[in-house]
Amino acid sequence: MSLQTFESSLANAAESVMVSGDPFAAQRSNDPVFTGPSASVGNPVDWDYAEAFSRNLGLINPDEQQRLRDCSVAIPGMGGVGGLHLMTLVRMGIGRFRIADADTFAVGNFNRQFGSTVDSVDRSKAETLAACALSVNPELDIDVRKEFINESNVGDFLDGVDLLVDAVDFFSFDARRLLFAEARKRGIWAVTAGPIGFSTAWISFDPNGMSFDEYFDLSPNLDSLDLFIAFAMGLAPKSTHVPYFDFSHVNRETGQGPSVASACRLAGGVVGAEAVKILLGRGRVKAAPYYHQFDAYRYLLKKGKLRWGNRGPMQRIKRNIMRRRMIQLGFKP
Repeated sequence: MSLQTFESSLANAAESVMVSGDPFAAQRSNDPVFTGPSASVGNPVDWDYAEAFSRNLGLINPDEQQRLRDCSVAIPGMGGVGGLHLMTLVRMGIGRFRIADADTFAVGNFNRQFGSTVDSVDRSKAETLAACALSVNPELDIDVRKEFINESNVGDFLDGVDLLVDAVDFFSFDARRLLFAEARKRGIWAVTAGPIGFSTAWISFDPNGMSFDEYFDLSPNLDSLDLFIAFAMGLAPKSTHVPYFDFSHVNRETGQGPSVASACRLAGGVVGAEAVKILLGRGRVKAAPYYHQFDAYRYLLKKGKLRWGNRGPMQRIKRNIMRRRMIQLGFKP
């Protein structure tokens, strides 16, 4: 997307304010079985780990599946994408989780959040999602924290985990920065993936590569509008969603913005793939400064490398353009 097209699209937004069979069946009888404890006593069905995740075979080998079973993933946030991230990774066979969220479900969550039903209104998101996860794998080791992440608990939350999957609210910049900084300090890979319009955008962070703050060009002197723009433009530099996205429905005060179930599910899918590569050391993971955005609505996949992150001259120009347009829409710094 050229700068002219980008500015034009934002201007328009301001003006409008607007299977068959099982191909592995023949070989399955010769595959080695996964090792591990038998199903928990008292399970309502004869649950078995090897059988439950046998359809992963052919994409994940038995030894790798056992390694995933022994891995631990931390997911802060069980809202828009957190629940889907959790359930995707549970179904990949990952065996240990630490999740956190102090919020409860509300009717306004129904359009996109896994676990939000008439039966779960006013119930803890973290406890509800933990129950959903255990209903898939009753042998899970899942540590549930009914709290938000802050300076006092971020270290304990990431202690001993193998991967951080970011799922805090879009506008929770302080918590997100704390999490990524702590993960980097502990040598833990981190992934952020979220819904943007009908698309998902994702970036992985190598603890030995470009940091979260460096990539997004974040500093204490940025106001809340600049933080929003820096994260939005760094996450999706090509901004494929801008032509159809009505920014007038973004509310920084309430932390709300347009978000649909299809995009949340796309985000869960890319997290599943990135987690497998990172945890198993399979192939190259294109970490920051590489970025990716897949827009199902526009049939577009955009990916690239921001060598200087948001500090690059093109990104700085885009951020300034977006700031002007957001102010025109009534946003205040």
